[in-house]
Amino acid sequence: MSQALFTENDFLDCFAGNNPVAKFKNAINEENAQLKMRFNPDQATVGLLTEKARFIDNLLTACWLHFLDAAASRHSLIATGGYGRSELFPYSDIDILVLLDTANPIDYQQPVSGFCNFLWDIGLKPGLSTRTVAECLTVAEDDQTVFTNLLEMRLITGNAGLFSDLKQQINSETLWPSDQFFPAKMAEQQKRYSKFHDTAYNLEPNIKEGPGGLRDLQVISWVFKRHYNASSLRELIKYGFLPKSEYDNLITARDILWRLRFALHNLTSRCEDRLVFDYQRELASQFGYVDKNEQPDVEQFMQFYFKTVVDIERLNEMLLQLLNERLISNKESLTPIPITANFSSIDGYVEVSHKDVFQKQPLALLEIFLILQQSPSLKGIRASTIRLIRKNLHLINAEFRTNKQANRLFMDILRQPRGITSQLKRMNRYGVLAAYLPDFANIVARMQYDLFHIYTVDEHTLFVIRNLRRFSLAKHNKELPFCNNIFLLISKPDILYIAAMFHDIAKGRGGDHSTLGETIANNFCQQHDLSSHDTKLITWLVRQHLLMSMTAQRKDISDPDVIHTFAQEVGSIERLNYLYLLTVADIRATNPSLWNAWKDVLLKDLYISTHQALHRGLQNPVARSERVQENKKEAGDELLKLGISKTNITQSWRHLSDDYFLRYSADEIAWHTIAIAACQESELPLVLLRPQTQRGSAEIFVYTRNEAQIFSISTATLDHLGLTILDARIITTADQYVLNSFQVLEQSGEAINDLYREVHICTSLRHSLIAKKVKASKNIHKQSRQARHFPIETSITFLEDLSHKHTVIELVTTDRAGLLSTIGKAFTELDIQLHDAKITTIGSRAEDMFYISDQQSMPITDEDQKAQIRTTMLRYLSLKS
Repeated sequence: MSQALFTENDFLDCFAGNNPVAKFKNAINEENAQLKMRFNPDQATVGLLTEKARFIDNLLTACWLHFLDAAASRHSLIATGGYGRSELFPYSDIDILVLLDTANPIDYQQPVSGFCNFLWDIGLKPGLSTRTVAECLTVAEDDQTVFTNLLEMRLITGNAGLFSDLKQQINSETLWPSDQFFPAKMAEQQKRYSKFHDTAYNLEPNIKEGPGGLRDLQVISWVFKRHYNASSLRELIKYGFLPKSEYDNLITARDILWRLRFALHNLTSRCEDRLVFDYQRELASQFGYVDKNEQPDVEQFMQFYFKTVVDIERLNEMLLQLLNERLISNKESLTPIPITANFSSIDGYVEVSHKDVFQKQPLALLEIFLILQQSPSLKGIRASTIRLIRKNLHLINAEFRTNKQANRLFMDILRQPRGITSQLKRMNRYGVLAAYLPDFANIVARMQYDLFHIYTVDEHTLFVIRNLRRFSLAKHNKELPFCNNIFLLISKPDILYIAAMFHDIAKGRGGDHSTLGETIANNFCQQHDLSSHDTKLITWLVRQHLLMSMTAQRKDISDPDVIHTFAQEVGSIERLNYLYLLTVADIRATNPSLWNAWKDVLLKDLYISTHQALHRGLQNPVARSERVQENKKEAGDELLKLGISKTNITQSWRHLSDDYFLRYSADEIAWHTIAIAACQESELPLVLLRPQTQRGSAEIFVYTRNEAQIFSISTATLDHLGLTILDARIITTADQYVLNSFQVLEQSGEAINDLYREVHICTSLRHSLIAKKVKASKNIHKQSRQARHFPIETSITFLEDLSHKHTVIELVTTDRAGLLSTIGKAFTELDIQLHDAKITTIGSRAEDMFYISDQQSMPITDEDQKAQIRTTMLRYLSLKS
């Protein structure tokens, strides 16, 4: 017993004299300090958890005796939940039940209220319920979560007989019998999983509530305890649910999560169960991880965590299935129904026909997943067979991988009309996928430490395949109908799935993962006897899987030259179809919050323009002048229909360059023209907003005389208004007017859909432009908590402009409030013109492109001037906003 473990009498003595609250607080702080000092990340924490529970037992007992006095023996003070299990972490909630022997408030209200208030005063924040036995039973009958809490109750002090009475009635077979309790806990688990997108492999996982977390182990314990009245999980061995080796794995995994949770509590001094970025690096260091082989310590640490979670998920699946058989299924359903010579169905789950199936026929390790695809009524693989798969993974060796029959089986799995995603996920969970594709083993549970990729690489890969599968299903047609239509045009969906499987397979190896992945994919295709055409298509997709998203987000896709260059790299409509689908699926599987209507329309526009270019023929590209004339004619025809005279159209357009008619659609040109034609000089600046454009975002249009800092003031104002700028187009007319347009969304990623908000945005921007400064106000564009942990080293690169009209600056830096405004100020000081800005934000990383020229609209080629531009930009970026 540690010196910090106060006895019951020690706590009773604290009530003597002055300020007992301070004395209790000091005792709690001293105990937590002792626990923190004695915690070792490499040693089990079970003793520390029990000690903390005993400490709280003594504290509560003393308080109970002090405040209830003579009534202390009439009522019962009971620990429930984790505290009831004596698993109390440093800052865990203290769940207690005051069990009353009377329902009359006069007999207990004042002393119990004093007891409860004191606990709050000393900082315990108890989860406290006050009920009679009858009330407990009524509530437990209606709510299985209350019943679950009472399953683990433990008497701290008070009336033992009252406690025994409640315990006996709670254990009654009539209250939540196993055949009702088990389905209720399964539904609760599924609901909990859905909150985490049915995956444990998130950037900031919850080690208690997430899939594969401590709660999964508790679910097993609750269901098992309810049916067998078992005192510990060790009895899983006694009742034949687990062999000792698997029980040891289960306890090892639980102890790892306990150590992590204990460390989190120590680090945060609160009940924190999320492995958030703020703590991951510190925990990695505590648990002994250091950078090695180009793999950061934190990525190694998180991989260690996720591999622990994989084990718990698998054991959770197996145990709950076995419990279902024992508790729910009838004897008839447990009669084997033959499927093939190697497999039978038992209660809807695939079971081997005999225990040495895999040893005699190793190919059955793949065949079993094909059977599940071909028999949709099957629910999964029986626990005993999962155990055998794990035991025989060593049979998937080099000889197995080069076996042509095994290769055909794997390709058959990828070519089935159903079940591809579910079976690949199952193969990954059981270790089969990593055994069959050793390169895939490298990405299992591998986390990329940034804000862009929110899943482990293997989970992301399987999400990409899932997204591609959804494009093929009519029931998901409403999500992305254009993708569903394109999917119908591809002849071999398995090519897409293979490309998806290998597109990120070389992550974490150093070097360009796209080119390294291309080699790995090529080897796979050769081994699996894919045709030369299919091999070339797959390897091209792996190598170029980022090409379309980078082109759409970083280049001016209204420029026919950009489209022609991209079309040349793609080469055929067939490749375009495959690449488009892979690109959409990849972005949506990387981070769901990154996908929005803007990206949807951007990629769709690039697809359509490229399709037209390929259909027209690469030897016959669209000339810029041809596109300009097309847009002029279409916009002019629309304006004439709307009653705008030809004279007014000509007058409005007389100072506009071809760049304007190239970069705006006919619809946008018509909108601008109507507004400009109706605007008097005294009414400038003109600020307009269209809440929903063809691009899926709002367009804010500014027309005014060209003056310094218009771009900087505009972007600063929009930033202060909490808007995310997706794209900026800057046109200066021959008579020195500017036509600036900004594509924006709310910071949440949603469109602007409130009329008052639209008016407020236009009014605020117009006032800022008139005052030539941004009105001081609280900036509602806040940097996320996570972004603070990902500082990006600033780099400024000058790139070649294919049109040779501008100088292109690529800026990579940490995204922050006011970034575009800051760059605008630098450009104003440098006396250079900004013509276009492509805004790309990836997590906390800003990758922005600026198209600039000198005041004579000539590109800047002088190296000394470029050096000055870089120096000035870096100076502005270093200033605190």
